[in-house]
Amino acid sequence: MIGKFATASALTLLLTILLGSQALAQTTPAGQAPATPAAADQTPTPQTPAAQAPASQQPASGQEPAEESSSRRKKPHNYKNWSYNVGAGANLDSGTTKAFVRGGGGVATAGLARNANKYLGLRADFTFANLPLRDSALELAQAPSATNHLFAFTLDPIINFPVSSKYGGYVFIGPGFYHRSGSLDSSTAVPGSACNPFWSWWGACPNVSIPLSGNFLNSSLNQFGYNLGAGVTRKMPSGVELYAEFRLTHGSHNNITTDVRPITIGLRW
Repeated sequence: MIGKFATASALTLLLTILLGSQALAQTTPAGQAPATPAAADQTPTPQTPAAQAPASQQPASGQEPAEESSSRRKKPHNYKNWSYNVGAGANLDSGTTKAFVRGGGGVATAGLARNANKYLGLRADFTFANLPLRDSALELAQAPSATNHLFAFTLDPIINFPVSSKYGGYVFIGPGFYHRSGSLDSSTAVPGSACNPFWSWWGACPNVSIPLSGNFLNSSLNQFGYNLGAGVTRKMPSGVELYAEFRLTHGSHNNITTDVRPITIGLRW
């Protein structure tokens, strides 16, 4: 009896051990080790990022930055495209004109210039000059008084010489158109009488005698010629230049000449 009980107990214990081993084998998959705390706590190693591109790309060799190149193109030139002048003064006569016109007549002038650069330009001027007749000329004209003046239009290449920030100079030369006109108040000269040097210069003697009509009292002559001159400038704090100028003008037509030397002081801006 006791032997049978002992045998049964041993079989029961053996069966329990076998069933427990089979359950443990089904819980853990074959070929896979159970997870360990150390493996679970491991952090993945971060990957090294690819080399970053440069923050700013350097300009190609030989090229300037756009901003610097633009500033160079916009640099203002150190001269004015257009300049203007006005002046006044007196004239000194020369040549044949000096024999009949006394010096000191008033002169007024105005002009403008188109400048190619700070040295070269093209200048146009209009000049009015009063040419009062000498007493000796009035005696030859047998006239008590008269008026006589000159209108001049000139176009000259001009060369400027900047000497310093304040002082400068210039020279010019070019062609000119001159209109001289005058009027005698009256004359006791007899039409048809022989011409004297005044009537020839006055333009009233196309031949050898005074015309029979009374037109010899008035003179109107158009002449072409040249002019040349020079001046000095002094820049004022406002930027306007004060100038002094000497000019020689010569006009001629049909052997009748007009020579005037205006001296003017004025402003240029």
